[in-house]
Amino acid sequence: LGINFLLPKTAQYQLRFPHSEMTVGRTAMQISAWFPTRDIGTDPVRIRDWAQAAEELGYDHIEVPDHVFGATARDGWSPRYNEQDPFHETFVTLGFLAGVTTTIGLASGVLILPQRQTGVVAKQATQVDILSGGRLRLGVGVGWNHVEYEALNEDWKSRGTRQREQVEVLKKLWCDDLVTYQGRFHQFTEVNITPRPVQRPIPVWFGGSSDAVVKRAAQIGDGWMPIMAPDHEAEAKLEQLRNHLSDCGRDTSAFGIEGWLRMDKADPDEWSVAAEGWRKLGADIVMLYPMYRIPNLDDQIETLRRFKEVVSG
Repeated sequence: LGINFLLPKTAQYQLRFPHSEMTVGRTAMQISAWFPTRDIGTDPVRIRDWAQAAEELGYDHIEVPDHVFGATARDGWSPRYNEQDPFHETFVTLGFLAGVTTTIGLASGVLILPQRQTGVVAKQATQVDILSGGRLRLGVGVGWNHVEYEALNEDWKSRGTRQREQVEVLKKLWCDDLVTYQGRFHQFTEVNITPRPVQRPIPVWFGGSSDAVVKRAAQIGDGWMPIMAPDHEAEAKLEQLRNHLSDCGRDTSAFGIEGWLRMDKADPDEWSVAAEGWRKLGADIVMLYPMYRIPNLDDQIETLRRFKEVVSG
């Protein structure tokens, strides 16, 4: 295929993860590149070229979304993405990206954790962390697609409770020599993950905007990825987050915030307003999340360039 795999050098393994002070008016923000899974196509050379362009442009992270199944509308329910929307498998894609980049952070944005087996996720995340030299950030969510849960034979109603236990189990599997655990969803005795990840534990960030997710992120997460506008509601959620972090005795300077800019059109002025809004709210990272289609590779790279200019200008 002519793919030029660029393996990271040991000196490049140090990844810059944010350390938010959660203050208003901060200027420096990192930038994430949303992997254009629906439009990138199946040519691995295109995927390599897009990823290397993001790295060369100075992006700090690439985030790969997650869906296993597409689904048709039914019984008054319409999916946000349907059976015609292609999604590359998250961990396989992250492993490929690890091989064709050298320094850029890699993240799932976001992995629907409760519809996957925890041990398998622990193993897959470990392997990406190894192949990337410790560049993985695991973004997790509970999802919105009950049809996908049902097709994967997982329970939709208990997804929040299951996610909390899963994160606890993941961290044990990444850090402990042998793990024995007895919980509601996991029961095992003296098991482990070998080889071990570079990061112990791999950082886990929570995506979503519900009160339950905000509390869960503060209690057991390393960061929060709100998918919402930087408005009064977001400000109120951040206040909730600060209060939960304080209640848990956690250091806010070690907890990250990434604002997702969900946009319906290619309007740099709107991007700028939203990015500045998150900057004022103290976000560590900001990411453009296009809801519109960008089928051409050159346009995808040009979008990366324009958004970088908007945030950095």
